[in-house]
Amino acid sequence: MGKARIGLMGGTFDPIHNGHLLLAENSRKAFNLDKIIFMPAGIPPHKKDKHLSSNTHRYNMTLLAINSNRHFFLSDMELKKEGISFTIDTIKYLKSLYIDTEIYFILGSDSLFQIDTWKDYQELLTLCHFIVAPRPNFHNEKLENTVNTLNSLYNSSIHIVEGPVLDISSSEIRDRVRKGLSISYLVPKPVEEYIYKHGLYKD
Repeated sequence: MGKARIGLMGGTFDPIHNGHLLLAENSRKAFNLDKIIFMPAGIPPHKKDKHLSSNTHRYNMTLLAINSNRHFFLSDMELKKEGISFTIDTIKYLKSLYIDTEIYFILGSDSLFQIDTWKDYQELLTLCHFIVAPRPNFHNEKLENTVNTLNSLYNSSIHIVEGPVLDISSSEIRDRVRKGLSISYLVPKPVEEYIYKHGLYKD
């Protein structure tokens, strides 16, 4: 028996959408992950000045989105945390929680390109595996070069996940709701119903 493998999917999830879910499932299958933990961010350092929906709404939407997949789990660890959520602190905590487990942190290529702005990123790159998704309809030579450079500089384990990628963003969904446009098939049906029921993204 090899080590257990856990995927970690972080984000503000405001709202969570089908692109997040597809990336998580692609990653689970490609890297033989036992489970994926979705972790909505509390106060993410890169979005301090942006208005976020409440922790409760983002938690509930994530739960509704992942409910039907027995490999997907939800953690409110970062939501409960005081102050800013730094990825390195979360990874260190998970490593202390899951002994003898390989952790795979799942992120988009845009985040990887900005990794040098993250807290203690050089140490972070050595603590776990990274799974990065290419952007859809995008020339991804830059991504391959970045991955190769970081892996050789820091002896990190960054992997590019293959498979379909949905060109959806949370900001686009919020914008569509504001404009009264449909968000069907961009988010899971229960999430769509939740957004309308609670009047999110109207202002």
